[in-house]
Amino acid sequence: MSTNLCTTYRRAGALLVATAALLLGGCQKSDPSEAGPAERAGRKVDEATAKAGSELSQVRETAGQQMSDAAKDTSQKLDKAADTAGQKLNEATQAAGRKLEQAGEKMQEKAREREAAAGTPAK
Repeated sequence: MSTNLCTTYRRAGALLVATAALLLGGCQKSDPSEAGPAERAGRKVDEATAKAGSELSQVRETAGQQMSDAAKDTSQKLDKAADTAGQKLNEATQAAGRKLEQAGEKMQEKAREREAAAGTPAK
C-alpha cells in the first residue's frame, strides 16, 4: 500500500518539476487561439492531481477491504476458539459429574457395608 502512495507522490513531484520548467521557459503564445505554456502546464497539473486522487482512493478502498477481510477472519477464528473452549468445558463438566457420581456410589456402598457389619438394615 505504501509503495503505491510513494509512486503517486513521485509522479506528482515529477510533474510539478516539469510544470515549473515550462513556466520558466516563457509565457508568450505564438498563436493567440492556442493555449499558452502556463495554461498547458496548468492542465497537466490538474490531470496529475486528478490521477493522484484517483490512485489514493483506490489504495484507500483496497486497504479498507483488506481490513474488513482481516476482521472477518479474526472473528471466525474467535468464534471457532469459543466453540472449542465451550465443548471442552462441557466435556470436563461431564467427566467431573461422572467422578462425583462414582464417589457417591462408593460412599453408599461403604455405608451399606458398615450397616451390614453392625447388624442394622440398609435404607
